[in-house]
Amino acid sequence: MSLFKPNQSTSNVILPLLPLRDIVVFPYMVAPLFVGRTKSVNALSDAMNKDKRVFLATQKKASVDNPRDKDISPVGTIGNVLQLLRLPDGTVKALVEGKSRGRIIRFLQNEDFFNVEIRPEEAIQIPDAEEEALQRAVVENFEKYAKVNKNISKELVTNISAITNGSQLADTVAAHFSFKLDDKQLLLETIDAKDRLALLLRLVKMEIEVFRMDQRIKSRVKDQMEKTQKNYYLNEQMRAIRKEMGTEDEAADELNELEKRIKRKRMSKEAAAKARAEFKKLKLMTPMSAEATVVRTYIEWLISLPWYDRSKVRTDIDEAEKILNEDHYGLEKPKERILEYLAVQSLMKKVRGPILCFVGPPGVGKTSLARSVARATGRKFVRLSLGGVRDEAEIRGHRRTYIGALPGKIIQSLKKVGVNNPVFCLDEVDKMSMDFRGDPSAALLEVLDPEQNFGFNDHYLDVDYDLSDILFITTANTLPDIPLPLQDRMEVIRLPGYTEYEKYHIAKDFLIPKQIEANGLKDRKVHLSKKAVYTIIQRYTREAGVRNLEREISSICRKIARKFAKNKERQSFNVAGNSIAKYLGPPRFKYGQIEEKDQVGLVTGLAWTQVGGELLNIETVVMPGKGKLTVTGKLGEVMQESAQAAVSYVRSRADNLMIEKDFYKKYDIHIHIPEGAIPKDGPSAGISMCASIASALTKHPVHHDLAMTGEITLRGRVLQIGGLKEKILAAHRGGIKKVVIPKENKKDLRDIPSEISKELEIAFVEHMDEVLSHALIVEEGGHLFKKSDIPLNIAGEKPNDAEQLPTLN
Repeated sequence: MSLFKPNQSTSNVILPLLPLRDIVVFPYMVAPLFVGRTKSVNALSDAMNKDKRVFLATQKKASVDNPRDKDISPVGTIGNVLQLLRLPDGTVKALVEGKSRGRIIRFLQNEDFFNVEIRPEEAIQIPDAEEEALQRAVVENFEKYAKVNKNISKELVTNISAITNGSQLADTVAAHFSFKLDDKQLLLETIDAKDRLALLLRLVKMEIEVFRMDQRIKSRVKDQMEKTQKNYYLNEQMRAIRKEMGTEDEAADELNELEKRIKRKRMSKEAAAKARAEFKKLKLMTPMSAEATVVRTYIEWLISLPWYDRSKVRTDIDEAEKILNEDHYGLEKPKERILEYLAVQSLMKKVRGPILCFVGPPGVGKTSLARSVARATGRKFVRLSLGGVRDEAEIRGHRRTYIGALPGKIIQSLKKVGVNNPVFCLDEVDKMSMDFRGDPSAALLEVLDPEQNFGFNDHYLDVDYDLSDILFITTANTLPDIPLPLQDRMEVIRLPGYTEYEKYHIAKDFLIPKQIEANGLKDRKVHLSKKAVYTIIQRYTREAGVRNLEREISSICRKIARKFAKNKERQSFNVAGNSIAKYLGPPRFKYGQIEEKDQVGLVTGLAWTQVGGELLNIETVVMPGKGKLTVTGKLGEVMQESAQAAVSYVRSRADNLMIEKDFYKKYDIHIHIPEGAIPKDGPSAGISMCASIASALTKHPVHHDLAMTGEITLRGRVLQIGGLKEKILAAHRGGIKKVVIPKENKKDLRDIPSEISKELEIAFVEHMDEVLSHALIVEEGGHLFKKSDIPLNIAGEKPNDAEQLPTLN
């Protein structure tokens, strides 16, 4: 309960009113005022002409130049004008002193200035213990404030400590603090001294805490301010320059434009909420700060991604098939799979994009086929090369905590292409590697999983992005180099090497017209004969694809262009088969790599390499010795074990083959595979090495135009192998007439082009004795096996299901 009584003896007074802006004048306070408004100047003049008293009341809104009655606070201070000084510019400087509180009763009619009737608000205070305690607390806290604020003099502290009147103490202390204007007005309107002291004590304590915190912050950033002082100074200079040039509001305009773009952009709910939250933070930052740049870049990424922008997908299967055939010759399986996908899409509104993996040797058209798929389906095409990528962040991006962080290549590519349903070619997926920065192939597991990629989360964006509409196509040269979990998520389509027939048509329909146009010969009649093209294919290139073939054709076109440049009147040019050496030099390869005559111990094997199939010459010599087996040619462990198995089989069949039973004690056997600098491995050369050993021991020559491939067991069984198509193509390319293959591989012949299979005699075998019957040449009247011995035929036995691809690196 307040312990004061209003002073009933005071009567109302009429005084001129001086409206104040941004200042509250308390009783016992002396303040200088600069007065410029006409009514205010007139009010001061009236006061000076009378008893120098004036009523000082604060405006509720400082921005109002011509206040009305309602714009002025009802409680103010009755004061005396101590000094009045008129300045040359017409304004007046007045020194006023507050005397007592007063409340406006009414405004009197006056055109020149505000004239008001005032009721003095005085109270007769009845001191008590609570008020005494409040006074001591106020003085004590003022002394604390004086210790942290060096602007408070010791004399002022001494004077305030000497004040015994609670009301005077409250007003005097309040006058020396920079409280908010509303808080000061509240203090002025609080008549009871005890209530005023309590309010003042709370405000003083808060001011002390704010001041201390301000000091801590200043101390904390002092070093940083020193470091950035130069930049700050330059930024201020730039700001001043922009202000002079009238471009001060550019930053605000940019923010407004960015906000409009956020509102216009159609994004997922999560991304839109994230963009709005980041924009709120951006508005509170200094435009030139590094953090503002990071936030702005993040928002730009969010609104530049194609969240719902799509290409219109072509569902006309006939048109798509026509485009695929225009761009590529052959490649029936990949084309069939793409057309199946289009057929399903034409029947369903929503179908997840397939994950296709094109596996094949270099130059067979894997990447260009992916580009052709995009053209056939009407989608945009984007390609990302993964060769040499070893950082997981290349796929998933860096978190924004890192300087210069960016999204991963997947998101970057989508921003570049501008739609969320392109054909996305992940090139050379088998060339990725891993190190301490992570395994990028593991990061691709989510990208290439149709069950997960609808919510792909990039580390930089930190919001889910839907990749399920993308048609992913990966390319690789070798399947074993792709991790098994990644293989499991993809549909593998093999692109084997081209036959000579296919290469001829590709050169005729695609490569020659392309190089004629590229070398400026489009307006001239340039013709390469069929024999010329076949000569280039057979004698100047040895590859599964057509890259080197295109280079050789380009070389010929350049030389023809030179001839046209010398003789500009010439309009046509024909290149015959017998003139290729003039343009490309001597033939680089011997067409038909087989030996010219049958030899003992020399067998032609077939191998699979990353660039297609190859012929493999296997040589064996037998020398007097102590039974040592030597295998050379940089062979891998699997191939060396195959050689040992072959020797063991020959030992077990020595009697039937009519060779010395103890040959392994009296003779050394040396098996060599030429091109010793090239590593070789795999089990498919087992029957070739066995045939070579048998030939060397029996002295029976081997057919020079026969090649073979197959894995051998100790019992002489011939097991199936892989890469048959590439091996058959290599045999045909090398001039082989007969090929011996495992019977279990008969099912793979459907992949062999009919024009190739017609020109080759293919023998299917199940046992090594059958291989020897096909391979070794026995003189007329002679026998390969004992008469009582019949070559084994184990047809009907279940073959070994485990197949390992023989490799030649």
